[in-house]
Amino acid sequence: MQVFTKITGIAAPLLLPNINTDAMSPMIAGRSLAADLGKLLFANWRYAPDGTELPDFILNRPPFRDSKILIAGPNFGCGSSRERAVWALMRFGIRCVIAPSFADIFYDSALQNGLLPLILPAAQCASLAQLVAQAPQPVVTVDLVQCRLEGPAGGVIAFNVSAERRTALLEGLDEIEVMLRMEGDIAAYEAEDRRRRPWIYLDR
Repeated sequence: MQVFTKITGIAAPLLLPNINTDAMSPMIAGRSLAADLGKLLFANWRYAPDGTELPDFILNRPPFRDSKILIAGPNFGCGSSRERAVWALMRFGIRCVIAPSFADIFYDSALQNGLLPLILPAAQCASLAQLVAQAPQPVVTVDLVQCRLEGPAGGVIAFNVSAERRTALLEGLDEIEVMLRMEGDIAAYEAEDRRRRPWIYLDR
């Protein structure tokens, strides 16, 4: 898994509620293994039927077309459980989505792929989205080491990520690698359980 420690980059405001995985990665992106998932991110919102870009969509406008961070509304990633939506965001270049809440399956998929789903109160999301929309340089820094976010005006917001998830992102560990780190604890538990309940174990 790709390590996430600290990123600084353009943040795009897309403060809509209930942005679903079908919007992020529509059916056309799943028709071929050779599909460019990053190019097809939000394809039905970014392109006209003839394939030309729609200039009003935020990710088609400079400087937001180079965004590394997306600021969204509540219940981001709802809908079907397609992991391809996370891959599309990352292939586009986005490493962090900031929202008041996330759909559970999307939230887990993001963390398992190295994308940080950062939960902030709705008021802070709205304020940050307004700042980046108006800033000449809409640059935001997300520092997972310090658990702090710095907006384009210099304001700092502290955030929390669970210790286990934070460690996995900082060290680039997938779920299997996290479990392998617990081999000693697992073996100790099994040994004690075998002592207490020997009838559970069938030695062959």
